[in-house]
Amino acid sequence: MFVSITHAEAFCGEAFPAGIDAHWEKENRTIWNEWEHASEERELVYEISWISELGVWRRFLRSQRRVKT
Repeated sequence: MFVSITHAEAFCGEAFPAGIDAHWEKENRTIWNEWEHASEERELVYEISWISELGVWRRFLRSQRRVKT
């Protein structure tokens, strides 16, 4: 599994209001494709942000795509 972290400012400019600690994480994972009955590598991009009201981190899947070999 491959994981990389990209901060919001470097990824897409001012995506979040000032004072919010948010960033993206990208992972490459091998998953089972039920429709094709085969394993494939997928790139998953997660948005990670701090929810100050709850005192917890939120991890939300933003996109996924098949990695071309």
